[in-house]
Amino acid sequence: MPEAQSQPAYPKGLDFEQVWAALMETRERQERDASEFNKRIGTLTNLFGEIAEHMVAPKLREKFKELGFTFPKANSNSNVRDYDNNIFFEVDVILENGDKAMLVEVKTKLTIERVNSHIERLEKMRKYANLHGDKRSFLGAVAGAVVSDEVRNYALNQGFYLIEPSGENFNITPPNGKPKEW
Repeated sequence: MPEAQSQPAYPKGLDFEQVWAALMETRERQERDASEFNKRIGTLTNLFGEIAEHMVAPKLREKFKELGFTFPKANSNSNVRDYDNNIFFEVDVILENGDKAMLVEVKTKLTIERVNSHIERLEKMRKYANLHGDKRSFLGAVAGAVVSDEVRNYALNQGFYLIEPSGENFNITPPNGKPKEW
């Protein structure tokens, strides 16, 4: 005689649809909680980035002067929104003089992806400047509170100045070879 298949035993009075609905409700609650957690982590990460920016920005001109650059003008949190030419980007700090501008990206943790994003930002800046008759050369610098050896070497080999904390201050390391100009 064939064996009879038994139905799963649900708590008394519940059927499959009710158990399934309870599981789906639990899953949705977990997804909402995870989304809220991710938002809070994002806010915290942004806050660390802002703190790093405010620690670095005020002394950048002074530190670059030690490397032979004079930048009388400094702007934090600049952005370009050129809808006509489809060019959009943000820059944490721009140091400027008549001949050069230094675009500085400040991150809590510097990664290769973030260095590459800064290369793209400088390329957009060059394109935007060309469209508007701006003949200055653009240099790049990246700052990070946490920088691995791999990322440090990568940034320096890409022609960037590297800004890293050192005690209560920070140091700027010139790029390997000639700084890249855009």
